[in-house]
Amino acid sequence: MKCFSLPSLSAPTFTILPQCALTVRVSLANYRFSQLHETDSVIRTVARTRAARNGGAVDTETAVVEKPQLESLFQVSRGYASPFGATVRDGGVNFAIYSLNAFSATLCLFTLSDFQNNRVTESVPLDPLINKTGGIWHVFLKGDFSDMLYGYKFDGKFSPLEGHYYDSSRIVLDPYAKAVISRGEFGALGPNGNCWPQMAGMVPSDHDEFDWEGDLPLKYPQKDLVVYEMHVRGFTKHESSNTKFPGTYLGVVEKLDHLKELGVNCLELMPCHEFNELEYSSYNSVQGDYRVNFWGYSTINFFSPMIRYSSAGIRNCGRDGINEIKFLIKEAHKRGIEVIMDVVFNHTAEGNEDGPIISFRGVDNSIYYMVAPKGEFYNYSGCGNTFNCSHPVVRQFIVDCLRYWVTEMHVDGFRFDLASIMTRSSSLWDATNVFGAPIEGDLLTTGTPLGSPPLIDLISNDPILRGVKLIAEAWDAGGLYQVGTFPHWGIWSEWNGKYRDTVRQFIKGTDGFAGAFAECLCGSPNLYQGGGRKPWNSINFVCAHDGFTLADLVTYTNKHNLSNGEDNNDGENHNNSWNCGQEGEFVSTSVKKLRKRQMRNLFLSLMVSQGVPMIYMGDEYGHTKGGNNNTYCHDNYLNYFQWDKKEESSSDFFRFCCLVTKFRQECESLGLDDFPTSERLQWHGHFPGMPDWSETSRFVAFTLVDSVKGEIYVAFNMSHLPFTITLPERPGYRWEPLVDTSKPIPFDFLTPDLPGRDIAIQQYAHFLDANMYPMLSYSSIILLRTPDQNA
Repeated sequence: MKCFSLPSLSAPTFTILPQCALTVRVSLANYRFSQLHETDSVIRTVARTRAARNGGAVDTETAVVEKPQLESLFQVSRGYASPFGATVRDGGVNFAIYSLNAFSATLCLFTLSDFQNNRVTESVPLDPLINKTGGIWHVFLKGDFSDMLYGYKFDGKFSPLEGHYYDSSRIVLDPYAKAVISRGEFGALGPNGNCWPQMAGMVPSDHDEFDWEGDLPLKYPQKDLVVYEMHVRGFTKHESSNTKFPGTYLGVVEKLDHLKELGVNCLELMPCHEFNELEYSSYNSVQGDYRVNFWGYSTINFFSPMIRYSSAGIRNCGRDGINEIKFLIKEAHKRGIEVIMDVVFNHTAEGNEDGPIISFRGVDNSIYYMVAPKGEFYNYSGCGNTFNCSHPVVRQFIVDCLRYWVTEMHVDGFRFDLASIMTRSSSLWDATNVFGAPIEGDLLTTGTPLGSPPLIDLISNDPILRGVKLIAEAWDAGGLYQVGTFPHWGIWSEWNGKYRDTVRQFIKGTDGFAGAFAECLCGSPNLYQGGGRKPWNSINFVCAHDGFTLADLVTYTNKHNLSNGEDNNDGENHNNSWNCGQEGEFVSTSVKKLRKRQMRNLFLSLMVSQGVPMIYMGDEYGHTKGGNNNTYCHDNYLNYFQWDKKEESSSDFFRFCCLVTKFRQECESLGLDDFPTSERLQWHGHFPGMPDWSETSRFVAFTLVDSVKGEIYVAFNMSHLPFTITLPERPGYRWEPLVDTSKPIPFDFLTPDLPGRDIAIQQYAHFLDANMYPMLSYSSIILLRTPDQNA
């Protein structure tokens, strides 16, 4: 399979007839548009005859400006330098694209039928004297754009040593294209088995409308969010989903009520920008199938939604696909669920110097990527290239894209993958580039982390973007780790990787983490309070797409990634996981029981922590990937939400997760706007008011005053030994059990309507009468303060 072969589309050659001499043909190459008119309002009426294709020969296609017999396609004029992209205006379409270093540019237009037959319908060369302003090429066309696509050819230096990759035989995507058309079906190869068939952008029309039905942003306070990380295809592709459109945006809509039942009010979609799932397609002999880019962290175009996540595919030139993701967002909002996009502005699918020329590289490589003095690509992303985020043109591109997704697509915020790359300096910060020579003592070079990065500044103070959720994955593959120190302007939140690591360590019973675990429960003030931020600036998670699932975290001590076809060399080796005594799924009953407790302990810790909890798709029923902690390449059951397993769990772990999430939302004290103080929170040990922060402590307990529940007592015993703890005295009140992860279902969570609830509580009456409670090893509890009827 040709996985890095982009075809070159050849346009028919053109000649042009000047208006003043209808009988004289002049070659386009020798006739300047400025000779037609000396004014800026150059207008060319382009007409063509259909090319006859006999025996593979293509007749010359001609463009004429005479009125009579030939069909008139477009009127072409100078155009406007802004906005970028293809824009409907004044009864036509304006095309504008930035390419500072190109010598020439040609707009290529396709009808959908010609595109599918590998033919360019029209080529419109742009005159650098007329159709160029600064580094922006532009042209305005009037005509029939029904089912029309477009791309560009640029000519210039092909000099990798200088950072230039111009190739006039390539048709490249406009970075501002609003829909990308190539293959219409996920995983299907292009013509002749090509993994990289030609791509083109959709030409917009004034009929591109969507009925939002008055949809408005939900604007939840971030402290109230419960986030759910979801993969669009994976969520409903499994046959047990029984959806009409499995693996699509519409499939997700069919299952949104599941999120409501779980208590989720914010959906974080893994990458839904256009990417090529066949990017590294190759046969996987271990699985007997083909490896794909399933996760999508390799963007081709940041404006276009992933068209092959739509049931419509390329129908209507991608417009129907755009409407499907809009419909998903609208329907989520109707159910009270915000939608956050996971965006990957740290690199693109074009890879290193051996990668394909698709868009940015062919438009202006040295502008869009961090390029070293001899043309090498800086690789802070670990994926071959690094987006040049601090460059003025690139950062404006990113802001334009984010604004588009907020204003046109109605998303509520963004999670920025490897966001620390956005804080690194561009090549423009290098003194040699700025002043022509190094400056003594100036250590600022390409890639240097900046204290006030211009892109983060621009986003943070943008009048539109400042009002949405902004979440940073505050590290990159180049070693920059900024959890707790990411430049934030008071509004940025962070994926708290330190929370994940600490909670995993404490819950599995590692010594020395009691104090750090207590910090996590408080919203990580050690990371965020000093910088003026709040608990809700911490996005708390135990599991995410990258790493073990919750079930695998308690089932496997070691990764098992052989199915990836990389000899188990990929994926993280330090997972802070524990198999509870035996590796794998076929273990003793006692180990299985302990694993169930540990899953509940981990989920409970997430939901009683200050900050914003994030659940990973499938963890709510105990999805397993068989110990594979890096399932990026699998379009199969490993990554599919298994709805039949969820149903089996409906009275077990799924029930527990729903009830604990609901309890969190009912409590005023578990989503505070600021860090808890001693007026509200008290720490305890085995005895009240006597917390144990020693190196060997595996017990943490606290009480929290709550305006709704009165007061709650939460304790975690992660020792291998059971303890009978003494509870805080509350005259006139007694403590009543609500949650105990050591109890069998359904008594792990005592709902008011639970049959047998009173009997279950009565079994512990003699302990509670004495203000005590017995805790098994590796268990956690929640008790509620209630009036003592016998007082």
